[in-house]
Amino acid sequence: MRRADRLFQLIQILRRKNLPVTAAQLAEELEVSKRTIYWDVADLAGQRVPVEGEAGTGYRLSPDYDMPLLMFTAEELEAIFLGIELVKQLPDATLANNAYDVLSKISSVIPKKLMCLLSDSAVAVKPNDAEIIKPDTREIRIAIRENRKILLEYRAVDNVVSRRVVWPIILGYDLTNCLLIA
Repeated sequence: MRRADRLFQLIQILRRKNLPVTAAQLAEELEVSKRTIYWDVADLAGQRVPVEGEAGTGYRLSPDYDMPLLMFTAEELEAIFLGIELVKQLPDATLANNAYDVLSKISSVIPKKLMCLLSDSAVAVKPNDAEIIKPDTREIRIAIRENRKILLEYRAVDNVVSRRVVWPIILGYDLTNCLLIA
């Protein structure tokens, strides 16, 4: 791994951790020595990356630090693409449409040399041939985010219509079903 890539990976690891991470943990994840981590942390600090902590106690990024550019590795782009392709097949029309928007936004900010990873990806999702009813669950997702109850009207298997006030907790998905836990 090039040093620049390793420094970027080091920043990414520190960004996703809430607690200080020891040099030993960083060295293990990056497959380098602790001494290399010490040098890399000193180099980042010299480049004005706000790494807090010290050898022996662990390191973390200042909570207000934000990298100026949105950069992805090839593997990260493949993970994003795979996730978007899965969401496009979910039984939720609103989320599927938003997946197209995400793909468009990402396409507009990645370098041209990585565009082929989105258009000609090495990963794919098996197309779902099942007939799927795609309910609009936008209001349910909003209620979950806002932590509020909603009124549901649904038809049971025996064709009896029921109305209930529920407190939605989470929406679960597989490729053919949407499950509300409330």
